[in-house]
Amino acid sequence: MHNYSGFLRRFIASIIDLFIIIVLVAFFQFISGMREGGVLGGPFFYILVILVSWNYFAYQESSSRQGTVGKQAMNIIVTDLEGNRISFDRATKRFVAKILAALPLGAGFLPIIFNEKRQGIHDMLAKTLVLVRDDLTES
Repeated sequence: MHNYSGFLRRFIASIIDLFIIIVLVAFFQFISGMREGGVLGGPFFYILVILVSWNYFAYQESSSRQGTVGKQAMNIIVTDLEGNRISFDRATKRFVAKILAALPLGAGFLPIIFNEKRQGIHDMLAKTLVLVRDDLTES
């Protein structure tokens, strides 16, 4: 039996990750000389945010650590339905599904509270679980 991560632990991990993404985007803006309304401003800013976020989540969740800095701080990992490490492709699908889950005012995250496996819509679509790391000794 897996120890599924609940909403609060995942939410705190998301806040940590959001802070890191803000710092990364600000860094890339600074080194590229981006300014609002400039050649690299406007829609390019949003492309930068998506690219930074996608790489941040997909690379870390498919890595041997199986989670972002925020998830590691909260001692949780992302796995497939059998508890195994996910591929970069699956992590990318999870990222895209997470954007879709967030669009209707975050309603796609509500199933985490009520679902037996604590899966959000993005987890269901990508066929992933978020587990507390302490559970790994049973896998």
